[in-house]
Amino acid sequence: MSSTQTTTAGGKGKTKGLLHVTMQPRLSELKSIHQFHEWYNNEHGPTRLRLPQIFPNGLRYRAIDGKEPEFLAIYDVTEMRFLETEIYTDLRANRSEREAGTIGCVDVGRRFFDLLFSSEEEDENGDGEGGGDKGGDNGGVGEGKRFEQKEGDVLVCVELVVKAGVNVEEAENKAVEWYAQEHVEMLSRVQGWRRTRVYRTPSRIEESASDARGVRIVALHEYDMLNGLGGEAHRLAMSTERRKELFAKYVEEKLRREYELFYIFGPAPRELDALSHLPVEASFVSADGNITTTAGEHAAIDAYVATKDGLEIPYRLEGNGKEGAPTVAFCNSLLTSLHMWDPLVAILKEKRPDVRILRYDTRGRHDVPEPAVSATLEMLADDLKTLLAALRIEKLDALVGVSMGGATTLKFALRYPELVDRFVACDFNVASSEANTAAWKDRIAVAESPEQGIGKLAGVTVERWFHPYTMSDRKAVAEWMTEMVAANSVQGFRFSCQALWNYNMREEMKGCKVPGLLVVGDGDGKGALVKAMDGFKGLLGEAGAELRVVPQAGHLPMCEAPQEFWEAIEGFL
Repeated sequence: MSSTQTTTAGGKGKTKGLLHVTMQPRLSELKSIHQFHEWYNNEHGPTRLRLPQIFPNGLRYRAIDGKEPEFLAIYDVTEMRFLETEIYTDLRANRSEREAGTIGCVDVGRRFFDLLFSSEEEDENGDGEGGGDKGGDNGGVGEGKRFEQKEGDVLVCVELVVKAGVNVEEAENKAVEWYAQEHVEMLSRVQGWRRTRVYRTPSRIEESASDARGVRIVALHEYDMLNGLGGEAHRLAMSTERRKELFAKYVEEKLRREYELFYIFGPAPRELDALSHLPVEASFVSADGNITTTAGEHAAIDAYVATKDGLEIPYRLEGNGKEGAPTVAFCNSLLTSLHMWDPLVAILKEKRPDVRILRYDTRGRHDVPEPAVSATLEMLADDLKTLLAALRIEKLDALVGVSMGGATTLKFALRYPELVDRFVACDFNVASSEANTAAWKDRIAVAESPEQGIGKLAGVTVERWFHPYTMSDRKAVAEWMTEMVAANSVQGFRFSCQALWNYNMREEMKGCKVPGLLVVGDGDGKGALVKAMDGFKGLLGEAGAELRVVPQAGHLPMCEAPQEFWEAIEGFL
C-alpha cells in the first residue's frame, strides 16, 4: 500500500485552482498542425508562464481515448481571484495578430476549477511537500519533490455532473469525503498511480457558480505511462458500496477522458521542431520586439528569461529541434554578446547537426536592474541555471565559455555538476589578483569618462585582446569585435566586471567531478595566459585537464581562428 499526502483547499478568497482548456484545431483552416503547436508552445503558453505569481506551471496533453477535443492544457493557479485581475485579462484582450489568426481556427473550451482536495504519493523522505513539476529558479514550473512529470504520463479526467436540485455544497463535501476516506486509498494500490486532485466547476469567481445547474466535480488522476488502469485493483476501487451510494444520490452523469502528457510549458519558448516545419514567412516577432522566431530550415528562437532580481537575459536557441536533443551552450566574455560565437556556431551546425545550440548574453552586456549590485561568479552561474530551468534543459551535453565566461563555466561545473556533462573553459584564470582588480577599475573609469567613453575602451580592449596577426590580416574581425564591445552597456560593465575582482577557485577545482578541457590562444597576454593556464591545469579534479593552444590567436580564439579552435575542441565534444 502506498503512503499518501492529502491537502484541502484554502480559505475563502485564497482558493487554489486550475485553468482547464480544451482545444480542437480545424486543420482545414490552418496551414498545418505545426502552426497550431508552434503558436501554442512558443507564444501562448510561455506568455502565461511568465506570470509565475499566477501560473506556477502549464502542461499540454493529447487524448488517447479517440475522442475530441483532442488537446488539453491545464495550468495550476495560485489563487483563483488572480484570473479576474488585469494582468491576466489583458493577455486575452491584447492578443497578437498571429495568435488571433490561429485561435480563430481552433474550437476552444475554457473553464475555471476550484481546488477541493488533493492527495499524492509521498516522496522517499515522506516530507509531504510538493505536488508539482520539478523545476528551478523562475523555471516556470512548480517546486514539488515528489515526482517529475514527463512525456507519456497518463491523465484520467473524471467529471461528475451534480444532479439538479441537490445541495451543491453537500454534494461537494460528500464527494471529498469519499475521495479522502476511501477512493484515493484504493487508487494508491493501482500500479503507477501518482496523485489525485479534486475540483469543482464553475469556479466561485464565476457568476454561475452558485447555480446548482451545470455544477461538476472533477477529479484529475495521474499515472505513470506503465500503469494498472483497468486491472483488478482499479476495478475494486470503482465498485464499492460507498461509491454506489454517492453516485445514486448526487451524480447525474459521469464523463471520463484519458490523455497523455506531451509538452510542458516554461516561460522560455523552445519549440524548434514545429518551427522548422513551417515556411519562412511564418516567422514571428512579438509586439515588444523581445521575442523573434525564425521558421524554416534554419529555425531559431531569440527570446529572453527573467532572473529573480529582474534581469532579462536574452538567449538564442537553434540547431536540432527535437525535444531532448543534446545541448551545447556557450557563455560569452565580458563586453561581448552571444553573437561573438557566430563563426564557431556556423561550423558546429555543419559538423554536428545532432545538437541543439544555446547562446545567451551574460550579465553585464545590458543594464542590470536597480539598485545595481556587484556581480559574483556564483551569480553568473545561477543565471545559467535559471536559463536552463526556463528552457527545461535537464542537463547540458557541453558548456563552452571564454574569459569571464570561462570562469563562469568552471564555477557552473563546480556549483551544479549534475547539470553539465563536460565543459571547455578558455582564456581565463582560476583566481584574481590585485593587479587585475586595479586594471578593471581603470577600465571602468575610461568607459564612464565623458572624454573617452565606451568607444575608446572598445578600441584599446580589442587591440589588447587580439593577436597581432588578427589586427593586421583579419581587420574585418577586429572591426566586428570593436563594434560589439562599443555597444555594451556601461552600467552593466561597471557592475558585472566586479565578478572578476575577488575570486579564487584553486582549492575548489580540485574536487571537480565534471571532465573539462582548457583552451587558450597562443598570443593571449603575449603568452602569459598560456603559462598561467598550464600552471593550474593539473588542479582540475583527480586527473587534471588537458590544455590545448590555438595558434595565431589571442584572447578570443573562437573569433580569431574559428576553424583552428574547432579542431582543438572537436574530439572532446
